[in-house]
Amino acid sequence: MIDFLPNIILILILLYVLMTLGYVAYSWRQKQKAEKLVPPRGAFTSISTGRLHYVDCGSGPAILLVHGLGGNLAHFDCGLIDDLAKDFRVVAIDRPGSGYSERPASAPANVRSQARQVAEVIEKLEIDNPLVVGHSLGGAISLALALEKPQLVRGLALLAPLALPVKDNPTVFDDYRIGSDYYRRILSWTTAVPHMIRHPGPVRDQVFGPEDMPPEFAVRGGGLLSLRPDAFYNASRDFQSSDEDLGGMSRDYARLAVPVRVLFGKDDRILDPAHHGELLVRRYPQIGLKLIEGGHMLPLTRVEDCAAFIRNAYEAMKDRKFISRASPEVYR
Repeated sequence: MIDFLPNIILILILLYVLMTLGYVAYSWRQKQKAEKLVPPRGAFTSISTGRLHYVDCGSGPAILLVHGLGGNLAHFDCGLIDDLAKDFRVVAIDRPGSGYSERPASAPANVRSQARQVAEVIEKLEIDNPLVVGHSLGGAISLALALEKPQLVRGLALLAPLALPVKDNPTVFDDYRIGSDYYRRILSWTTAVPHMIRHPGPVRDQVFGPEDMPPEFAVRGGGLLSLRPDAFYNASRDFQSSDEDLGGMSRDYARLAVPVRVLFGKDDRILDPAHHGELLVRRYPQIGLKLIEGGHMLPLTRVEDCAAFIRNAYEAMKDRKFISRASPEVYR
């Protein structure tokens, strides 16, 4: 029996290697499939994090769209971009590390750093005094941008934003909770993608619920791009870093020098509207809040409501240039 032991160990090691290679091959095929079905739909520029993918369409006053965790600019491209582009110059970006935008592992993923990267985009693309629309994590990044670079933006129109430190994260994000970057990279290329494909329920139930996932989400809405190893890797980095800055940021909201409006779905299952909406405006009554029916993925499920909210926000802020404090009427 002892003589057979080295052979058994060798066989087990070989099986493990073959299984790992199988996961890598499967993940690679899914990446190729997703990128074939959802190719880049915009142009590319370069900032400090590498190539950045963006869509720039329409003409008029500028609106900048910043997507949330694990997303990409296509989340705004199921009608919202087309609607706004009738009257505005609309720029939607893949945040660095998301969609087709690059971000090296050495680049920080915390909210304030991502805000500085968005500021680079504004300056690089010469986006003049934009109204910044941030969804979910993109809302936190937009708030950090307004705190650090208020002279670059007209104001904020936030859709279901991450605004305050989170007490309990939804279980749909449990897979992103990885402390080791080395382990994160291994999971990204082995079990992460197959697991997401086999278990779509949490995305349907928590991310979109109680509303239905739109049938066009996979392709037109860019959903398939999340089923790639690099997308999982960077979403995990974003998730792990998302709460680093929120405590300090939220204490600074009282000094926001730009107007801020917030739109929340009453039945949001990802970010509690009572916490990130109603509590936010109780603490900082200069921020305006509107609640509507719906869940978390408002840019995909409530396109008309989002477009009207953004247009109304712009109308209230249209005459604003950088000042030390916005007058109350622009908030509401």
